[in-house]
Order: sequence, then C-alpha cells, then structure tokens
Amino acid sequence: MLLHLTFVITFFVCPHKAKQMVRMYHTQLTHKKASHIPSEPNQSLANAYFPNQWSFPRVPCRRGGAWRLRGSLWLSFRFKSAHFPSLATACCCLALAPHLCQGRVTVPRMSAWVGNSLTVCCVALLASLSIGEAPRPRGRGETLEAAGAAAAAVLARAWQPHCCVILLTDGTASTHAVVKGVQQLPAPWGTTVLETRPARGIPNGSVALLGGALRHALMVRRASWCVVVVVVSDNPSFLTKWAELAIESGLLAWPTRLVALTGLPTTRLHRIHLAYSHANAVLVVSDGNTPPRCGVWVHQPFSPSNARAARVASWSPLRGLSLASQQTLFPDKFHKLAWGPTLVVAAEEYPPHVLINEAGPGRDYILTGPMEKLLSILSAQLNFTYTIKRPPDGSWGVLLEDGSWTGMVGMVNRKEADMGLGPFAVTTIRATAVDYTRTILVDYGRILAGSGKPEVDPWGFLLPFTPGVWLAFLAAMAAALAATAVLASCTAPQLMAPPSWLNGRALMFTRVALQQDVSARGMRWWERLVLGAWMVLTLVLMRSYAGTLMSLLAVRQIPQPFQDLRRLLDEPDVTMVWEAGSMYVQFLMAVTSGIFREVREAEGLGRLVFVKTTDYNRVLDQMVRRGTHAFVGEYLSSRVLMANDFSASGQCDFYASRAKFLPFMFAMVGRRYSPLVPALSARIGAVTEAGLYDSWLDAAIPNDTSCVAAPTKVTVTSSLGLVNLWGMFTLLGSGAAVAGLTFVGEVLAYRL
Repeated sequence: MLLHLTFVITFFVCPHKAKQMVRMYHTQLTHKKASHIPSEPNQSLANAYFPNQWSFPRVPCRRGGAWRLRGSLWLSFRFKSAHFPSLATACCCLALAPHLCQGRVTVPRMSAWVGNSLTVCCVALLASLSIGEAPRPRGRGETLEAAGAAAAAVLARAWQPHCCVILLTDGTASTHAVVKGVQQLPAPWGTTVLETRPARGIPNGSVALLGGALRHALMVRRASWCVVVVVVSDNPSFLTKWAELAIESGLLAWPTRLVALTGLPTTRLHRIHLAYSHANAVLVVSDGNTPPRCGVWVHQPFSPSNARAARVASWSPLRGLSLASQQTLFPDKFHKLAWGPTLVVAAEEYPPHVLINEAGPGRDYILTGPMEKLLSILSAQLNFTYTIKRPPDGSWGVLLEDGSWTGMVGMVNRKEADMGLGPFAVTTIRATAVDYTRTILVDYGRILAGSGKPEVDPWGFLLPFTPGVWLAFLAAMAAALAATAVLASCTAPQLMAPPSWLNGRALMFTRVALQQDVSARGMRWWERLVLGAWMVLTLVLMRSYAGTLMSLLAVRQIPQPFQDLRRLLDEPDVTMVWEAGSMYVQFLMAVTSGIFREVREAEGLGRLVFVKTTDYNRVLDQMVRRGTHAFVGEYLSSRVLMANDFSASGQCDFYASRAKFLPFMFAMVGRRYSPLVPALSARIGAVTEAGLYDSWLDAAIPNDTSCVAAPTKVTVTSSLGLVNLWGMFTLLGSGAAVAGLTFVGEVLAYRL
C-alpha cells in the first residue's frame, strides 16, 4: 500500500516522474506479454517475466473531457517477484490518462479537474487499504491457475535440472494466474512467458499469432541446454496448431517435453490426437471444480483417431500426483508401438542391399537382400508391419530448382511414406528434407571398366632386369676397363701410348657382353685375368636374361588403363555412366571447381549419361564390356556386378580402379524430426555393432573375391607376332640409324 501512496503523491508533485513510473508497469494490447531469456539461472522470475523497457501507448482525446486508452489497459506492480493489481491502480490510471495523450490538454477549469482527480485517488487508496485485491471470477481463462500445480508436479516428478521452461498462453489467462504459474513451475534455468492475444472480433486470432511465438520459442531453444514447453489453452485449434508448428520446426524434437494444460473434457480433444501422439507430450486436463482435480493423459502414436488417450496419472490438491499402475510420465512411446501400425516404406532396387521382385498384379512387392533382413528385425522389435512403395521415377531423390524433391526422399518429405529403406548416402542438403538414422555402412566411389585383351608388352625385353641391374652392369664394364688401364700403366707404360690400345680393350669387353668372339693373342697374364672375370660375369647375366625373357614372352599383359578420374577424363572416346537421382548427381550439380566440375561439364560434350540401378546389368553387357563406356559408382555395386558376371561367364572381364573418391556414409531415412528415427537408430546400431549387416553382405555376393583382385597378367602358349616384338625391332633400327649417322660423320670429317 505504501507503493500505491507513493505513486499518488508523485503524480501530483511531478507528473513527468509519474509517467516514468507507469512505464515500468506492464500493459498488453494485442501481442505477446514478454519474451526474455534469463542471463543467470538464479535471476528472479519477475525479471524473466517482464522485459527491461515497456512502451506505453498514447491516444487522442475524446470530446467532453472523457479519456480512454485504445484496447484494454491494466497495470500491475512488480515487487519481490509478485504482482499486486488492485482497484487503486485502475483508478490511478483514470487520473493519469490526460498526461498520456499526444499533446498538452487544455481544460477551462483546471482546479476542478485537480480536485476530482484527488478525490478519485483518495477513494482508490481507501478502497485498497480496506479490501485489498478484488476477487477474480473462476472459469474459462483460469485453466493455468487451476492446473498449474498439477503441471508443476508433473515436471517435478520428471525432473530435468538443466532445462528452462517456455510458458505459452492464448491470451485468456489473467496476469495473476500467469505469475502464479511461473512461481509454481520448476525452472532452475529461467522461465520465458509468451502470450498470443489477438484483437477483438477476430476468430481464432491466437492461432494466427502462433508463428511469432514460435520464432521466440526457437530463440530460447537455441540459447538453452534443453527446454520444457508448457502450453495453456481451452481452444483445441490453438493446441493442435501449436503442436504441428512446433514439430515441423524442430522445437518439439523428441528430447523436448511438452505439457499441455486445458479445461476441456476429453471427449472434445480428438482433434489434437494426431499431433500430440507424435510428440513427447502429456495432456493435463482440469475438471474445473473447486478444488480442481486433474488427469494426466498420453496419446499413443499411430492409434486410431477415435482411440481414447491413456491415463498415466492423476492429481488433486490433497493427494498430489498419483501415477497409474505400471505407467510412467513421458513414456518412450516409440520403444514398442502399442497399436502395431502398418507403415509405408519407400524402397527401390539397389544391389546387393535390396532386390525387389514383383509379386503379381495388385500385390505387394517381395524384398530380398541385407536391407530386407534389417527391416524384418526393425518390424519385429518395434511391432509394426509394412507395405512397400516404389518411387515413380525410380531414383533416390535430388532437389529441384522449384524446391521440391524427387524419388524416395521426396516421398518421405511429402509424408507419402513413413521411412525410406535405401540405404541413402548422408548429405547435408538431404538432411534439410529428411532425418537420417544411425549409419549402416561406409562406401566409396570407384571406376568400373572393361578389361582389355591379354597382350605382350612390346618393351618386355627390358623387363628381365630392373633399371638398377642395368646400371650395375654398365658400372662393372667401366670398372673392368679401368682396372685394365691401371695395370697396363704399372707394368707396361709403353702400351698406354697409342689411344687405339684403350679403344681396342673397350671394344673387346663390349664384344664379350654381346656374346661375340675375342682374340687373346698377345695379351699379358693380368689382361687375361681381367677378361676372364668379365666373361664369367657376362655369362651369368646373359643366361639369366635369356631365361627370364623367355618367360616374359609367354606372359600376356591385361590392360587396365582407367585407375583414376583424370585418366578417364583424358580419354575422349569413353563415356562415363553415373547413377541417376543419386547423391552423385546432387554433388555434381553443386560443385563449382576441381575435377568434378570437369565431370559435370563433360555432360555437355555427350560424355556423361545417367542410368537407374535397375539398368545396371544392361549397361554392363552392352556398354561397359565393349570399352566405350565406364561405370562410376559405389565400390560395393561394382563388386556385385563383377561377381555376377564371373558367375555367369567364369572369367573376369571387368576391373575396379585403385583410386577411391567421394566417401559417403549410408543410412535409412525418416520424416523430419520424427521420433520414429531415434527408435530405428537404436536397433540399427545393435545390428551393425554385432557385425550382422557385414555378414549379410558377404553372403549376398557370391564369388565376391574372384574378381576383386584379379591378376593383370596371364600365361599363354601362342606364337609371337610383330605387334608383340616391335619394341626390339625399334631398338635395332635406332641402333642402325645411330651407326649410319656416325659413319657419315666420320667420312665427312676425313674428307674435310
């Protein structure tokens, strides 16, 4: 009351100061009351409820000296985290109204106005001292006050120590009820209060304002460790629309809990069934009696729209919160689906993961492969059945220019399917349309091309010895010649006089290396000793060379030229085949530089084509085998194609490149922010960690290792042609040409 008296005195002493005091109070006309994130966990609830500054609207005056504010005006004092609206503050508002106008007011008899104002304020002060706070009617609009204690008990039982609370109302709750609810709700990290209060005469105006409230709620979510959303309304449309928007935006992802408070009977809540069944939400329903009693209800996912929600607890002021038998608050509804629904699964053939067979007209498809085994485990563990739906375009899904998605990703994004089987490559752009489960496997891109026919290397006569052996042979010849020269200079210096002697000895060592005859007539004993050592060395090397060369001539080389993308791009006569509607297509569309930009530009030259996974076998037989095309895709798909071809023909006609590129993780997909995705991920993790999926893959690819490391050389017994030995003739011709040029040079030098 002292605060009331201070305000009245200040009004008469200093009107401008009184106007500043009014700006500290709360007024609400059409929009949210407050949206404020406490900077400290222990910040007072009053500071969390009120912003730092408030704007006080001013309106023009009416004739006859009557003053009013546009809309409904109410003031409340902020004092020790509590608010005391009273009759005195309303009367002070009437007295203060002239000072809130746009311009200065001119009244003929100012003294009469001052006297009237003083009288009104005194009466207000006496009424405040005598009766205190005027009583409020119970009923609609006080659901928060009736069920707030029950909501507080629910949150206290399911305690989350690092969460803040977002309290949303539809504008029908009074300030007293909001403040009381803020005080009751356990919020160790602060409370944010949002209110949607539309202008009068607009039906469902609060629903239209939910977008703004959602933006503020998302700001709170991004700045918080975790949040708990408490929504209060007796309007089913408001409750439903809020849940739908919050789920689509990601605010109500499964870790975020939702507590909805309403005074409507359960028979009128069938409209909110679908939205609340897919959220981690409980519904607190007040019976409207005095004292109130509340029931806590949970909607089960995939249950019929007319199904009754499950009652998990009840609350009363005397007994508090009582859980139903074998029930928990915020149960994990997707751990095992109680109603055993039939889910729609988008799938397309993807060897070896998924093979699809037609079951007949009007019947479902028959799946085989490792992904079918995984889907069967998920179906049994989560208690659901499924139907298969294939995408019309037979693709995985890419983003089009108009913002829509194709393939299986588009089906899940448009809610035509509950999940996509895949497995799908994990990319950032797809993550904006669907949610990925836990990773199933990791694969790389490789080139699959046809192996050439076995052929003899025309330069194979150089292969018996490595370059090091050839260099050592030349070094040994130089050492033998040097030893001969040193011994000659020591024992017979006269022999070193003519240069022809040294040239003759060099020619002698060369003739021995070429297995030609030499004459030892006139040689001294030390010359014969060096020559004999050189003959032994040459004999061993030449015999080894001849035997190895004979073996190499019987070996055919299998050419495998395309070991990386650069070699493939440099071959203008070969067309690249990529998978249509895959992550590779999306990647090529978005890349701006590098070698993959060159790959995309090759499409304009007619060197890039896209095919579906169902056309892989046809492409392999009619295009890749001829050598005019090369397939670029996942290594696992290449292994399957090579294994199937080996099983049919008994030989390895294809090879995979050594270079790997574009590593991707592969997983299943679900709807954006769907709580079904975490449930699937938990089971998928158990399967992959046990090594089951890898075992299924090995069993699904027969003869897998036959062509993975196929030899690049084969041994044959056939006649050698000129195309096999042209390297030796080239070397012979080059030597003859050098000899001829040398001879011509000597003749010219002699004549000159």
